[in-house]
Amino acid sequence: MELNGKTIGEIAISNPNAIRVFERLRIDYCCHGNRSLEDACAAAGVNASDVRNEISAQRLTGDGRDWSRETLMDLMRYIVDTHHTYTRDTLQTVCKLAAKVADRHGANHPSTTMVKALAGKLSDDLFPHMIKEEQVLFPYVEQMERAIGGGFDLPDSCFGTVRNPIRMMMMEHDAAAEILAALRMATDDYTLPDDACISFRALYEQLMALEEDLHRHIHFFMSNNFHTVRGLKE
Repeated sequence: MELNGKTIGEIAISNPNAIRVFERLRIDYCCHGNRSLEDACAAAGVNASDVRNEISAQRLTGDGRDWSRETLMDLMRYIVDTHHTYTRDTLQTVCKLAAKVADRHGANHPSTTMVKALAGKLSDDLFPHMIKEEQVLFPYVEQMERAIGGGFDLPDSCFGTVRNPIRMMMMEHDAAAEILAALRMATDDYTLPDDACISFRALYEQLMALEEDLHRHIHFFMSNNFHTVRGLKE
């Protein structure tokens, strides 16, 4: 992304990755969004060149691989390294932004309080969901795939058939999607008020991006037949 000639506010709006960088480094892109990247970084006491490089290092959203031909182990690593990493980073940013926007605009826009609550609920649901995938479901499926490939007996589990945790993950995907739908309703399909500041706009941009990524993840999960434990028979 070309950053030259853009104000810090313009960079924040046009690049979701920049919001996460600015929030982490406490770079003010809202109240003083008309400044250059260099001036904003100087005020925050950080190196503008380092920030520029970090913003330009975009997250991978896919690499064109035919996942139907890949192992489930490779598929699971991809989910953790891309979707989970992105979701954790974005949720942290969204919750900070939602709190900031509710604090500044709650009196004139009561819906921002609901947005803050829903963002917190989404975070509370998705963080443990990802931990269960990473620490329970994915390791067991990896053991199953290794056993099938080596001609060994399937590993024991504490949850019976592997389809039980898979079914639970799918139910939790649906619950997260319902929260995102509630966020769309609370924000009138992310329609910004006339007095929306940069943080307000950034919040809506981040929520829309998170919704898109979760929908992509659910489609990815289903279209690769993960829900049937592709090719693994119990």
